[in-house]
Amino acid sequence: MEASAGLVAGSHNRNELVVIRRDGESGPRPLQQLSGQVCQICGDDVGLTVDGDLFVACNECAFPICRTCYEYERREGNQVCPQCKTRFKRLKGCPRVPGDEEEDDVDDLEHEFDWGDDHDSQYLAEAMLHGRMSYGRHGDINNPHVVHPMPQVPLLTNGEMVDDIPPEQHALVPSFMGGGGKRIHPLPFPDHNVPVQPRSMDPSKDLAAYGYGSVAWKERMESWKQKQEKFQMARSNDGNKGWDNNDDQSDLPLMDEARQPLSRKLPIPSSKINPYRMIILIRLVVAGFFFHYRVTNPVKDAYPLWLISVICEIWFALSWILDQFPKWLPIERETYLDRLSLRYEKEGQPSQLAPMDIFVSTVDPMKEPPLITANTVLSILAVDYPVEKVSCYVSDDGAAMLTFEALSETSEFAKKWVPFCKKFNIEPRAPEWYFQQKIDYLKDKVHPSFVKERRAMKREYEEFKVRINGLVAKAQKVPEEGWTMQDGTLWPGNNVRDHPGMIQVFLGQSGGHDVDGNELPRLVYVSREKRPGFNHHKKAGAMNALVRVSAVLTNAPYLLNVDCDHYFNNSKAIREAMCFMMDPLVGKRVCYVQFPQRFDGIDRHDRYANRNIVFFDINMKGLDGIQGPIYVGTGCAFRRQALYGTDAPKKKKPPNRTCNCWPKWCFCCCCCTGSRKKAAKSKQEKKRSGSKSIEIAGPALEGIEEGNEIQKQNMTVEQKLEKKFGQSPVFVASTLLENGGTLKGATPSSLLKEAIHVISCGYEDKTDWGKEIGWIYGSVTEDILTGFKMHCHGWRSIYCVPSRTAFKGSAPLNLSDRLHQVLRWALGSVEIFLSKHCPLWYGYGGGLKWLERMSYINATIYPWTSIPLLAYCTLPAVCLLTGKFITPELSNVASLWFLSLFICIFATSILEMRWSGVAIDDWWRNEQFWVIGGVSAHLFAVFQGLLKVLAGIDTNFTVTSKAGDDEEFSELYTFKWTTLLIPPTTLLIVNFIGVVAGVSNAINNGYESWGPLFGKLFFSFWVIVHLYPFLKGLVGRQNRTPTIVIVWSILLASIFSLLWVRIDPFLPKSDGPLLEECGLDCN
Repeated sequence: MEASAGLVAGSHNRNELVVIRRDGESGPRPLQQLSGQVCQICGDDVGLTVDGDLFVACNECAFPICRTCYEYERREGNQVCPQCKTRFKRLKGCPRVPGDEEEDDVDDLEHEFDWGDDHDSQYLAEAMLHGRMSYGRHGDINNPHVVHPMPQVPLLTNGEMVDDIPPEQHALVPSFMGGGGKRIHPLPFPDHNVPVQPRSMDPSKDLAAYGYGSVAWKERMESWKQKQEKFQMARSNDGNKGWDNNDDQSDLPLMDEARQPLSRKLPIPSSKINPYRMIILIRLVVAGFFFHYRVTNPVKDAYPLWLISVICEIWFALSWILDQFPKWLPIERETYLDRLSLRYEKEGQPSQLAPMDIFVSTVDPMKEPPLITANTVLSILAVDYPVEKVSCYVSDDGAAMLTFEALSETSEFAKKWVPFCKKFNIEPRAPEWYFQQKIDYLKDKVHPSFVKERRAMKREYEEFKVRINGLVAKAQKVPEEGWTMQDGTLWPGNNVRDHPGMIQVFLGQSGGHDVDGNELPRLVYVSREKRPGFNHHKKAGAMNALVRVSAVLTNAPYLLNVDCDHYFNNSKAIREAMCFMMDPLVGKRVCYVQFPQRFDGIDRHDRYANRNIVFFDINMKGLDGIQGPIYVGTGCAFRRQALYGTDAPKKKKPPNRTCNCWPKWCFCCCCCTGSRKKAAKSKQEKKRSGSKSIEIAGPALEGIEEGNEIQKQNMTVEQKLEKKFGQSPVFVASTLLENGGTLKGATPSSLLKEAIHVISCGYEDKTDWGKEIGWIYGSVTEDILTGFKMHCHGWRSIYCVPSRTAFKGSAPLNLSDRLHQVLRWALGSVEIFLSKHCPLWYGYGGGLKWLERMSYINATIYPWTSIPLLAYCTLPAVCLLTGKFITPELSNVASLWFLSLFICIFATSILEMRWSGVAIDDWWRNEQFWVIGGVSAHLFAVFQGLLKVLAGIDTNFTVTSKAGDDEEFSELYTFKWTTLLIPPTTLLIVNFIGVVAGVSNAINNGYESWGPLFGKLFFSFWVIVHLYPFLKGLVGRQNRTPTIVIVWSILLASIFSLLWVRIDPFLPKSDGPLLEECGLDCN
């Protein structure tokens, strides 16, 4: 991909495509002319295998033939080499043809039928690409013809390259090095990407002809046998005895280590988890007796208060069950990065680690500062992962020129920052946070030039910050005619709601090198097309556009998405995820690996529970023991095929076991029925395999007159795929490649044109995007919905908590911003609850486990708890004002159940903190903010969700900010007016009035009234203590609470109080005898 190709902007629907180059660029550099070997039948490149070896069809004369012509000659021709007339032998992975069964050396029997799994998709993908695209390698006449260089042909030894054998002992010597040729067999597509393993030898030939009889081969075989014998002896010994003391066996632990799993589960110790489970069961039993007493003992003189309290308590109990039981099987995990390197990064060989496409999403640079986004991008470009395997895509959904220019500056600064990070192995690799660390940065640093280069890099970064700040200052005032680029062209995104799609490759294979000359990861700017009248689905639509763009340009099998303010705090985070994704044992069923969210810049006391410690360290670990954690929107690595709506691979069932205790006639009947079922299944499998072979063979037979029926069937398959994925043949073809990889049949210019196509505003119309594919639409919390759909398809997720935090972000500090964040999350849950994807009724019959379903139900109904919570927090004030209470006078048995329930509640919390390691202050902050958010943000989310889903009215709560101080954590005390503050403020005032009224009433009525008062005061203080952080944030440091909040709260509290308070609430009520006039005149 050309990094200097310029900004590509266009609209597929309007048939527009414009290339805007940066100042001083005349055009893309021409492709380098290479010389190599060409097929002598069709004139195409012979091609290379995945190992970089030249494809050889005939081992006798090495006549240059591409794989397509080789298979065509075997299938339709005379099956002999055109030069030496030797019959073609079947190579490993190739389908059989008539005559193969007559060969003596029947090779590759165990992998003969694996063709359909790995290579059919490649053939079909290439066929769809060449059959449906009007542009590509053969369509672009002006593009120079690219010929691959011919490498040295190595000795073929069971598919392995042997570098220690002299060249004169190599068996294969090319006898023809011709140039161009004439096309004889016009085929619909050439294929140079299918991996072909070298074929084994012919026993009828002389061994020396293949190099097997050479001295080098014998020595290599003897060395290999000795290693195997030593390895077997070492395994037979107990443990690892003798390995550390034997120099000859130093490589044996490495061989054994590479075969070990890449991760393992760490169950919670039974001494911690078993008491926790026991107290949960005891709490259930006690709760049952408690509700039996509450229901059977109503308060007759305060029946409405009693009924409301019982309904609220039952709802709280159900919510507790939904939240508690998904924590029944908590686990922790451990990864082995050294084993990952031993298995996939062998010395002297190319890295076999899977590629990763990383997505960064941003919208408004005024709310999401470009400097923060730049730090996130810099941390991605400097990750500890092979550079050719990493691609970073930045989605600018606001089409802001400020973001584009800031990203351009970032790409230039990355050429200095990335080599500095890798040279000195610094952490974190986001410069803003690295230079802000208040630690000894010289610790473990031994390089003599580190201090000098660090000072120089800090100066470079400060200059970079000044340039970014200059761009931000310049963007404050928008010109009347709109923004203009350096070459005088108007910025295509001047109209945010009506602009074409834009793509700019800043760094890439041909234009991304650092100051040391090393290659940098790809960096691509993407802004999808937006037009009036289209629903763009906000962040979910932007993420789906990135999925399609990345599939066209790089098509990595794995994706990772982060918010623009979440940087890589751990440069090995991708490797941590790959320990699960690429694990041969568990990786195939993993749809995503979720990392916990950690935050910078939060005050030490975490007043508003921004860290969410209880959720990330308790709930998520509990879900990991069931089917995996829910997706939380950022810091998550995905399997691309799972995002395409595919089902998880099914587990192989163990073979059925028979029992000799049954009578013989039962055994015969079972065998007969079993054989019939097996026969029926085998017939169905044959039919499926036959239809599948027809579907795959269709593209290969296109253009042949006898294949009309097969072509029709293949066209039906293509139409179904296009209806599902959209009208892009390149993207549809890429979806068939389970292991990723780009298609070789298109030029970079055609790929960019296709990338513009897939981000057009109408591309998703009448497709499954947002319904079954990609990020799911229908909720502002698209993350929960997307993860839920994957779990319904049978996939499982993994919760990865590395020793060094993988990602860190920024969280809202002040109360208003925090409440609005919680409001958005709760609104998304309400939307899911009122949609067809509600976990209460969606996804049955799939792969979703029932405990996992309970967690999703809890994640969608928790906002509705705000209604009983608000009522329950109002009851103490009502009881104090009226003199009534929600319970009758307690007996000894009733007191026992109340006391037992309180003890169980505290014991559950204590044991939960014990096995999870959560501190008590974090747990208490979470409890407090559960009440604060419940009576404010959750309550508004319920009504806003009902208006939006049922009435179609979309309401927004605006936040007006006021200036804060410049000192640290000044934003914590910054007040922003919002209507979310009214309900909790009203609750505080009502409870304060109730406390004053209750104490005054007790003083007037004497000593006997103090006993019942304590229960009511405890109830009211429970509410006030939970709302204390809200009260502290409301008042601030200088009593800066706006007058409107106080006026509204006092007004509502007064109206509510007057409904219950009589005119003389504090006067004693006399129940003595009535006095009548006696008729005597005392005067």
